[in-house]
Amino acid sequence: WDCDSLWRVCGGGVVMTDKVRYLKADRSQLRWDMVDLESQLPLDHRARVVWAFVESLDLSALYAGIKARAHEAGRPPADPAILLALWLYATLEGVGSARALDRMCVGDTACRWLCGGVPMNYHGLSDFRVAHGAVLDRLLSESLAALMAEGVVTLAEVAVDGTKLRASAGRGSYRKAAGLAAYEQVAGERVARLRAELDGDPGASERRRRAAGERAGREALERAAAARRSLERLRREKAERARSHAKDEEKKAEPKASTTDPEARFMKFADGAIRPGYNLLLAAAPDNGLIFGVEVSDRRNDAGLAVPMVEQLESRYDEPPGRLLLDSTIATQDDIVTLATRCEAAVEVYSPTPDERDDVSPAWKRKRERKRHREPPALQDWRARMASAQGQETYRRRKRIETVNGNLKNRGLGQLPVRGIAKVRCIALLHALAHNLWRAHTLRLADA
Repeated sequence: WDCDSLWRVCGGGVVMTDKVRYLKADRSQLRWDMVDLESQLPLDHRARVVWAFVESLDLSALYAGIKARAHEAGRPPADPAILLALWLYATLEGVGSARALDRMCVGDTACRWLCGGVPMNYHGLSDFRVAHGAVLDRLLSESLAALMAEGVVTLAEVAVDGTKLRASAGRGSYRKAAGLAAYEQVAGERVARLRAELDGDPGASERRRRAAGERAGREALERAAAARRSLERLRREKAERARSHAKDEEKKAEPKASTTDPEARFMKFADGAIRPGYNLLLAAAPDNGLIFGVEVSDRRNDAGLAVPMVEQLESRYDEPPGRLLLDSTIATQDDIVTLATRCEAAVEVYSPTPDERDDVSPAWKRKRERKRHREPPALQDWRARMASAQGQETYRRRKRIETVNGNLKNRGLGQLPVRGIAKVRCIALLHALAHNLWRAHTLRLADA
């Protein structure tokens, strides 16, 4: 060979010249690769922690829903444990898109290890995430009950806080009654036209395309009907509030409902902006950040939600919390009395007392004092508790739940990828499960 003018490829990828020798890519060569997924993932990888957690859960309800049975026709679906593990891992990694997770199952080593050769598609991943709300709710209770049995966490002290989640709906999708009627009429005419074309067209491919269009029009019509129901509910709420706050309600504009997400409502977020969203209420342990319960609603504020949250915790763990650390807007005075005089067990509420004006007359102060003496003992105890140094020190621990909110928002919970309260609750439960499994793992490592 003349090295001054020729180069030679040896072994499919080695380039030799008179001066250098290096490996060159050959992407057209067919190869048989031996892949060992176990050796590619470190033993302390997060995906292994997620899989160990999923293996410890009771997923019999998910397996009972599989239609593929022995000696019956039908393609077997993916293992529900794999689907749950994939979503828990994706949640911890801040991935909330089913399409993105589908791509990770091909190119990400951890997701490939979790799949173990089982093929995935984004339709199946997306459907699984929002189809098992009751199972996710039960898994949250059972996983926390196991941690309570280990002594990792107790219900002695629970902090409750609300946060706003941005809905998957734009301002342009909100319509008043007249606009909603016009939208509903257009959607109905479109469905009728496409159905007529579908019946009269013999072409199979064109028929499938028009069937998809007809299905989209039918879904738009269903969303319009749901928006109309939501609008009627908002009108009833407005009429109810007008009985006690007539002047305030007269200043407000006519209610609107979204044709994209009929259950989402305009809410004021922490940055002061008014956006379509949902209200997420969390109950967590302030000392270690484990989440006890979640609740999703379309309420703009948290007033009056303390008692339902305590009832939820009781139904989950068969006991109420000992101390409840609340924001000033969550528990009303009636709620404080209710929680303190429960038949099952009294709950101590730690919540800021309203600011009292000092620039009032002595007669007004005497009147205020007489009113305080006539209050129920539960309210008097609450005021004394919050006036003490120990009560203030206890209440300061409530701010630790803001770290839990921040972690969930950093993992993508701030912007919702789904629509409707039921689906939003599934997303919130997945985030709670993922958060708890990783917090429990961290706490166990710290103890070790």
